[in-house]
Amino acid sequence: MPLTLGTLLEDLEEPLSLRLVSGGAGLERVIKTPDLNRPGLAFSGFLDWFPPDRLQVVGKTEVTFWKTLPAKVRQARIQEVLKLKPVGFIVCHDQEPPRDICAAADAAGISVLASPVPTMKCMSELMLHLEEKLAPSMTVHGSLMDTYGVGVLILGDSGIGKSECALALLNVGHRLVADDVVEIRRTPEKTLLGAGIKALRYHMEIRGLGIVDIQRLFGARAVREHKLVDLVVQLVPWEPGKLYDRTGLEQQTHTILDVALPIHVVPVKTGRNLAVLVEVAAMNFRLKQMGVNPAESLDEAVLREVARDNAPPPRPAAGPSRHKRHEER
Repeated sequence: MPLTLGTLLEDLEEPLSLRLVSGGAGLERVIKTPDLNRPGLAFSGFLDWFPPDRLQVVGKTEVTFWKTLPAKVRQARIQEVLKLKPVGFIVCHDQEPPRDICAAADAAGISVLASPVPTMKCMSELMLHLEEKLAPSMTVHGSLMDTYGVGVLILGDSGIGKSECALALLNVGHRLVADDVVEIRRTPEKTLLGAGIKALRYHMEIRGLGIVDIQRLFGARAVREHKLVDLVVQLVPWEPGKLYDRTGLEQQTHTILDVALPIHVVPVKTGRNLAVLVEVAAMNFRLKQMGVNPAESLDEAVLREVARDNAPPPRPAAGPSRHKRHEER
């Protein structure tokens, strides 16, 4: 869904006290980049490099400079800027948006917003919000759990038991982020942030029970709004005779939005406690993050033992010579 100026106004109306001053028709304009621009040079007449796809942030400096220009010059300059069709203006630092800019922008169908927040703080909040909203994203069919502080994404075919596994984890105190549909965004730090979509948030479909509201059943502490995805657990049907990983020496990865995540492929079979397996996978992940790899430690210990068993026996120490024994007598 494209991010429009109107959506931005709704999202930041409270944190930035953002309000529409003029140009309501411009609220449908789409924002495509998280970058911002301060149009001071454009107001001075330099338009050789002007990025119209960026939001134009007007601070105290630009407003003060604008007031020093003669009325005819201001009229000509704003028309030159508007010909390039900027996505919109935001006037910060509790500055009164210049009337001639508002009138010209309104006629051109371009919105002018205002915020009392200081310019640099306003720009910081805007960039953080835009980077989050415009980050590459996708939805996956699965369950996302916060297990011992580890974001575990449980994947698998429909009906294999993802939701039942998530429900069992909830029952022992872990937290649900999303079930069935998980929305994943790639952050600027090349990590993956997972959340549920608003329509389904904190609801879970359990075959035989129907739809349950996890937040109301388990309380607010059993859910969280979003979580970084650290680990993937893929549930697959058990196939007799198929070889599954039994040592964990070779870590497999699963790539989402060009970010590689460690994955454990867990075969599902009657009698296996999947929730416990996910818990152990999460704890093992935390150990590895602290520099402890149980599989590698055991492998090294076995190799040392084998090397010691195969080493040649030590040669006995030589006794004193016959001449030495004679002297001792």
